[in-house]
Amino acid sequence: MKVLVTGGAGYIGSHVVRQLAEAGHDIVVFDNLSTGYRWAVTAGELVIGDLANEAEIDQVFSSHRFDAVLHFAANIVVPESVTNPLKYYGNNTRNTLNLLKAVDKYKVPYMVFSSTAAVYGMPEQTVLTEDLPLAPINPYGASKMMSERMVTDLAAASGLNYVVLRYFNVAGANPDGLLGQATPEATHLIKVACECVTGQRGMSIFGTDYDTSDGTCVRDYIHVEDLASAHVMALDYMANGGESKVMNCGYGRGFTVSEVIDVVRRQSGVDFPVTKVGRRAGDPAALMADNALIKKTLGWQPAYDDLETIVGTALAWEAIWQKKKAA
Repeated sequence: MKVLVTGGAGYIGSHVVRQLAEAGHDIVVFDNLSTGYRWAVTAGELVIGDLANEAEIDQVFSSHRFDAVLHFAANIVVPESVTNPLKYYGNNTRNTLNLLKAVDKYKVPYMVFSSTAAVYGMPEQTVLTEDLPLAPINPYGASKMMSERMVTDLAAASGLNYVVLRYFNVAGANPDGLLGQATPEATHLIKVACECVTGQRGMSIFGTDYDTSDGTCVRDYIHVEDLASAHVMALDYMANGGESKVMNCGYGRGFTVSEVIDVVRRQSGVDFPVTKVGRRAGDPAALMADNALIKKTLGWQPAYDDLETIVGTALAWEAIWQKKKAA
């Protein structure tokens, strides 16, 4: 397929681009490089542009005949979304609307949308199914929920087929060391812990009194390569006549914050300090994905479902990234 990947120079998008190329797809990456990098685009054509600019969007659509759009471009920092909500409704929601206008105008048949478990909010259950009511508790989750609704409403009114993938906690890096998370001031636990290993920042645990095995939050960590493969499989699924779906992307099991930190410390050999502070507002004790639907629908089977592997690839990448920055 001829595929447009928005945000394809970023962490997750770049891994997906590499896998799309391996699968034989023809790729155009559209990215403003606000958090992405030219070197991360390992295949296809990179077009520097911004989804806030409808003329730039129309230019790339009019220059190509896309079979599919994969939309990753978004802001994702939950605390920032609380202090600067309009940034998130602008970039995540309005810019998705701008993109969908072009998808509709140029009659692109397939779309894969990057969503998040944040759309669920704070449900009472800890293993989340796709049919739960959506009740986001922060502007980030709300901005993604609104984008999901726009995708599904457009599909109902047109010939668009879509797959919405709700990510849980994405981590790790390409095992060959080609790609990894280079996001400045990242908030992902494993990335932060790896930066603690190299002395770039400190670590805080938010809440140690949850009803979990050690009092810290439990989260479902998914390796970025497994997440990327779900996107490639979603395209194949739609091309083979599969109907539109919303699916969770996670492993269905979790680890506590303390367990993750212990693995990073052990693998790195660095006993970096950790400060224990109070709970953050809106942090549930445990969140894990029910992944039965994606396994059944796509035949998706994770290849890196192992915390040791996730941490190992993240640490290896961090060492590479520090050398790359210093060069």
